[in-house]
Amino acid sequence: MTQIDLYDTTLRDGMQGTGISYTLKDKIEIALQLDNIGIDYIEGGFPLANEKEQAFFDAMKKQNLRNAKMVAFGSTRRPGQKASEDIHIKALLEAETPTVIVVGKTWLAHVDKVIQTSPEENLEMVFDSINTLQKEGREVFLDLEHFFDGYMDNKEYALKVLQTATQAGAANLVLCDTNGGTLPFQVESIMEELSTYELAPLGGHFHNDTGCAVANSLSAIRKGAVQLQGTINGWGERCGNANLCSIIPNITLKLPEYYTSMDQKLSQLTNLSRFVSEKANIFPDKRQPYVGVAAFSHKAGQHVDVINKAARLMEHIDSSKVGNERKILLSELAGKSTIVDKLSHYGDYTKDSPEVNKLISLLKKKEKEGYEYEAAEASFEMLILKTLGQYNSLFDLNNYHLESFKTGEGSSKTVGRIFLHSHGKQHMGAATGIGPVGTLDKCLRDALGEFYPFIKDISLIDYKVRVLNPEKDAAQGKVRVFVTSSDKHSSWDTVGVHQNIVEASWEALVDSFEYYYNKRAKV
Repeated sequence: MTQIDLYDTTLRDGMQGTGISYTLKDKIEIALQLDNIGIDYIEGGFPLANEKEQAFFDAMKKQNLRNAKMVAFGSTRRPGQKASEDIHIKALLEAETPTVIVVGKTWLAHVDKVIQTSPEENLEMVFDSINTLQKEGREVFLDLEHFFDGYMDNKEYALKVLQTATQAGAANLVLCDTNGGTLPFQVESIMEELSTYELAPLGGHFHNDTGCAVANSLSAIRKGAVQLQGTINGWGERCGNANLCSIIPNITLKLPEYYTSMDQKLSQLTNLSRFVSEKANIFPDKRQPYVGVAAFSHKAGQHVDVINKAARLMEHIDSSKVGNERKILLSELAGKSTIVDKLSHYGDYTKDSPEVNKLISLLKKKEKEGYEYEAAEASFEMLILKTLGQYNSLFDLNNYHLESFKTGEGSSKTVGRIFLHSHGKQHMGAATGIGPVGTLDKCLRDALGEFYPFIKDISLIDYKVRVLNPEKDAAQGKVRVFVTSSDKHSSWDTVGVHQNIVEASWEALVDSFEYYYNKRAKV
């Protein structure tokens, strides 16, 4: 078996993605998670880029990494200078990382137009930079920018760069598809040609502009690459980088002739993906292979029926191997097998049970009205409890009243009151806020808090509104509201539908509190 080294560039190349930024604390915590899960190399960025990057390398000097080597990123020396005197080379040495990576040019068009020097000087820059860093005790990788374009443009010169770097002592020659335009068959053909030369070990760094970054990475190792670079969740400039969350399980589970340092910790992959998403304040991609919420989700009734009989016929791997889980989704496409699966927590039911037929009819009726339970399973749990006669209500509503107003240039405000019946008594809740939904939430808490202390542990963490059938009359149409609530340990989603956005929100809020009361609260 051949070991493939995993090189993570989430903290450098990944940060070039649109809308992605990390604090210094975020970067340190992500690096520690990458080390814990078994990544071989963690690229921290360019030490001279800004004060935060320098502070990151200073902070990482104090960390005792167990698995990974920190890597400082930079470029070859500038034309006409000695590497030992170049500010960029000095910065790489001062970062004190065991490994450094320098970007070098292989495409003559870049040599001429970007760094504006001669082909011969570019070769000197590559040799001098690698040799100087290597003599200082660093493991040196050469990032061959635009390698595939350069190779297809001028094969002879691209080979000279590879041979020069090999002679200088490079530990790995990373072939980069910098603009992401190379296709898998081209990667395999070029790397097969390279296998006939005596070169330092090869690696691959692919961008996803054609949607082929992961495929190109796998093609690269099939033709001799022993290092793959990528980012968690595939984030990066433009369309992103090769996604390590797909590359790693593909190698471990699909290519038995190769292995990685993460083979024994593959079950932590989904948590890592979501941890990095949380630090970036980006909602995880539901449809991401292996680690996405939808990766092992089943919606069609026929599919669910097959899952219940033989899961392997509908899922290419066991979801637990990557730390994910199967989800059976609820929708108008659901069949009796889906409902039976949902009812399994409440007793023994079959497709012929009257409760199953009742829930099927109710689900289709509610979805016709605009409800969607696929993304609001807590609300569907309330339908189940009501159907089974196991539902316990927190209260009975008498009425609520909201008044929103704005005076001059001041901020808008909402005053609210609610009257309800609970524990054999009438109760009133009152609150002020900015928007009507937040104010209504406060009113409900004020009225119920005395009898249901668990309410203080629940917080509303997300709120989404969608107008249904806007092409008919958006102003008069129904709205669908989704509310996500949390008790700091877990979260759940509820839904409400009405022509009045406040009433739709009220439905979702009540479902949220009553779901917790019926399913989780200890009162």
